[in-house]
Amino acid sequence: MLKKSARRTRRTHTPTFKAQVTVAALREDKTLAELAQQFEGHPTQTVEWKHPLLNHAADAFGGAPTVAPVDLAPLHAKIGQLTLEHDF
Repeated sequence: MLKKSARRTRRTHTPTFKAQVTVAALREDKTLAELAQQFEGHPTQTVEWKHPLLNHAADAFGGAPTVAPVDLAPLHAKIGQLTLEHDF
């Protein structure tokens, strides 16, 4: 006789599913408990998926900060100078 485990297997969610749940949570027409029941998940998980979307929403519209290019010539000169001083 085989004994069945009482534990449920861990589920992995696709990014599409996470986006669907998160967008439904952002609409705010249902409570987190209702969304959890509808999507068979936990309300805390929905909140955890919502934070990255809100924090990085500007990136979707090209709002990512650009990093200014660094001028490497003075740095290479300093490295060469320090190498020569070290060799003597």
